[in-house]
Amino acid sequence: MMYSLFHPTTIVALLFLHGSAAWVSSPGPSISRTNPLQMALGLKIGKSYTPKWKKQKTLVETEGDINPQDKGIVGTTRIVFKCGEASISTLASPGDPIRDVASQAGQFIKYGCGKGECGTCESKCGTSYIKPCIAVVPGDIADGEDYVIEVKEVKNKARSSGKFYSVRSFLMGFYNNVLGMFAFVKTRKSANNNYNDRIEFEAMIARKAAERKAKVDMKD
Repeated sequence: MMYSLFHPTTIVALLFLHGSAAWVSSPGPSISRTNPLQMALGLKIGKSYTPKWKKQKTLVETEGDINPQDKGIVGTTRIVFKCGEASISTLASPGDPIRDVASQAGQFIKYGCGKGECGTCESKCGTSYIKPCIAVVPGDIADGEDYVIEVKEVKNKARSSGKFYSVRSFLMGFYNNVLGMFAFVKTRKSANNNYNDRIEFEAMIARKAAERKAKVDMKD
């Protein structure tokens, strides 16, 4: 019986061959990136793959640090977020949540609990510290004075690899499948033992019930 090209077994085999080739081969200008899976399914995998999903850039990233009023943002207080040597300014009104103000300005702040308890987002503001997840713009800021918030620098930001899969993810998936099959066999063996014990116990009960009934019939 001939297998179809799109049979699940064929696709898994081609994926395994592609992952193995990418693992042992070293890139070079003379090596072709074409592989059987790409030829069979017409897919672009590896460096030639371009993801269709991309992170949408904020207004600050696309337009730069322009006047907040030109962005359509209204407010009476100028808020300045400082993160290392970079700074972002925007406008806000008294009572506005700092979290929302930072989001509209495109300022990244790492949050934890979101309740002001863990201190992950704690930022310096003047001589004191605030928690942007629960803090609001104060109403006692003098006219013409900036409300400066110094945000913690984040060294490692999560980035999408933009790949449909990687060799490591393929190997880990295979490893998890092996563990799952092993657990299935082990559980099935235990279930069979429990089933056999139950059958033997029921047979013993039926046998004793039959013996007791026979004794009663003999007395009658």
